[in-house]
Amino acid sequence: MRSSRGAPERAATGAGSLPAPRRGLPEPLAREVIDGFARPALEEDRGGGDLTSTTAVPEKARARARLLAKSSGVLAGIGVFARVFELADPRVKVAIAKEDGARFQKGDVLATVEGSARALLTAERTALNFVQRMSGTATLTAKYVELARAGGGERVRVLDTRKTTPNLRKLEKYAVRCGGGENHRFGLYDEVMVKENHIELAGKPIVDVLRDLRRAVGARVRITSEARDEKEARAGVEGGADVILLDNMSVAELARLCPLLREQARALGCQVELEASGGIDLSTTQAIAATGVDRLSVGALTHSAPAMDLSLELEPLA
Repeated sequence: MRSSRGAPERAATGAGSLPAPRRGLPEPLAREVIDGFARPALEEDRGGGDLTSTTAVPEKARARARLLAKSSGVLAGIGVFARVFELADPRVKVAIAKEDGARFQKGDVLATVEGSARALLTAERTALNFVQRMSGTATLTAKYVELARAGGGERVRVLDTRKTTPNLRKLEKYAVRCGGGENHRFGLYDEVMVKENHIELAGKPIVDVLRDLRRAVGARVRITSEARDEKEARAGVEGGADVILLDNMSVAELARLCPLLREQARALGCQVELEASGGIDLSTTQAIAATGVDRLSVGALTHSAPAMDLSLELEPLA
C-alpha cells in the first residue's frame, strides 16, 4: 500500500515514530533482575554446601577480597559481582572502586569485599564468572566501536545480535552497552527481521511480505529486511523496511550499494538505515565502516568475547 506520493506506507509516519536506538550507558540492572541470574548460578556451584571451606576455614573467620585487574579493559557486571557476595553473606561489605562502563588498567583494584571468609570463598568463582565474562564482552565491544568510528566517524554504530548464551542474553546485551555498543532486537518479539527463510516459506515477493508486516505491526515497530544482493536490497527499500541488512557483502559491493539505496529511498520519500552483517571482525571493521553503512551487527560481541583477566585476592582479617 502506497501513499499518494507513491512512497511506501511507512514513510508517511516518519522515522521519528520508531523507538529510540538502545545505545549509551545502560541503567544499572535492577536487583530483581540480578537475582534472577545470581541466585541459580550460586546454587549451581554451592549445591549442598562448600565441602572445602566449611571444613578447612573456621566458622567465625573473616576476610577481605580485592578484585584486581590483570590487564586493561572496560568494566561490566560489577553490580552482579557484588550481589553474589551479598547473597552468600547478607552482612558483607562491598566497596566498588569503578562503575560499569569505566575503563581500567592492569593493576587497578576494581572492588573490595569484606565478610565471612567461608562466604567469600563460596561466592568467589560465581562472582568472578559473571564479571569476567561481562567485562570481556564490554572490552571487545569497545574495540569494535573504536575501529568503526575510525572508519566511518560517529555516525556508524556497532550492534550485537541474538547470538547470545542461552538465558544470559540480558546480561550480555547490558555488557555490550557498557562497551559503547548498541543493542539490536532483544528477541523475536520486539522487532521484525525478514530473512531469506521467511521469504521462501511465505511464498510471496519481499515487497509484499514487508507491506503485509507493516500493516500488521504498525509504524512503531522497526522492520529490518535482509538482502543478499542488490535486487533484494532494492526490494527491501521499496517495501518500506526501516533497515536494510546487507549480508556477507564485500567492502566494494557495500560501497557501491550504499549511495544507490539512499538515492532510491529519497526518491520514495523514505528514510532507511543500512546495516552490514557477516564477515565482520577486528581486521575488517574499519574498512566496512568506511563504506557508508550506518550499522555493523557483530555476533562475536557476545558469542566469542574472551573472559577478562581479573582475579580475586583474599587475605584474613583479625
